[in-house]
Amino acid sequence: MPSVVKINVLTVPEEMRRELEKRFASRAGMVESADGFEWFELLRPVEGSDRYLVYTRWRSEEDFRRWQESRAFQAGHAQAAAEAGAQGHGHGQTQGHGHGHGHGQGGPAATDSELWTFEVVESTGPKQDG
Repeated sequence: MPSVVKINVLTVPEEMRRELEKRFASRAGMVESADGFEWFELLRPVEGSDRYLVYTRWRSEEDFRRWQESRAFQAGHAQAAAEAGAQGHGHGQTQGHGHGHGHGQGGPAATDSELWTFEVVESTGPKQDG
């Protein structure tokens, strides 16, 4: 069974980029202990875009769904919401449940989100000297 990649695409206004990255940094390590978790990356746009990509790779779709239903996932999003409320930033409402954009009073760092799903067909890493 191929691994599953989930890419959460977050639209983040320039003035909220630092806040979004801070929220992710404050929850570092929360997803790594999830059963079936394989990889995480937060990708910052370099030019011509305001869309961050949150890349996670999972052993299976079922593992990803279990993570979404887990206490750790809920706690991470509750923390993001609390931080958003404390910061007092209001920049629209998001759609979906992306990591780090936060929900709740005070507003999210992202103004929109969408979730893309892919199966890993081929993967290559650095060649190992042996």
